[in-house]
Amino acid sequence: MKKSKKSKKSNTWKIKQHRDQFFKKSKTLGYRSRAAFKLIELNNKFKFIKHDTNLLDIGSYPGGWAQVSRKIISSGKILCVDQEKIEKIKNVSFLQCNFLKTEAKSQILEFFDGNLDVIISDMAANTTGNKSLDCIRTNQLCADVIEFSSINLKPKGVLVSKLFMGEDFLEVKELAKSRFKNVHFFKPEASRNESKETYLHCAILKPL
Repeated sequence: MKKSKKSKKSNTWKIKQHRDQFFKKSKTLGYRSRAAFKLIELNNKFKFIKHDTNLLDIGSYPGGWAQVSRKIISSGKILCVDQEKIEKIKNVSFLQCNFLKTEAKSQILEFFDGNLDVIISDMAANTTGNKSLDCIRTNQLCADVIEFSSINLKPKGVLVSKLFMGEDFLEVKELAKSRFKNVHFFKPEASRNESKETYLHCAILKPL
């Protein structure tokens, strides 16, 4: 009996995962996802997470970025936000909600009480099978995070967010440059070669 295309695709994905050095390392070191190494690389390059950082992690499921942040932050606060329920991590707070909702944003601001140093976002739109549409939707999420960050970060705050190289990439780039003094892009080695994702690093707000 022949395997279905879906079954073959699933098996190919599993094989690629087991051959993936970052997937293997995540299992060995106890990280919940290979994405943990993306944040490690980003922080090694830009050094934005410190022991006293107050950090918001958006789109945090399953919690790999929170694990990395918790290893560095000893006296700051960490809040993870995602629509999916996340298994608890010691000394990390969780908010299960849609970040885009006004109520969610109010809860976030109440938690930090004006002391928000860093926002990290690995948020991506649910895939539809249309790569162009998925890219546009994910980049819109990035734009939403930029707008939120520009209003609620401390003046010397930092934003790190995922976005995709696509037709609206330049629009997101210009938005970031209009809100922050320093804007950089970086694709970690832990990102898959075939992925169009890159990460935006923004620092120091421009006056509104």
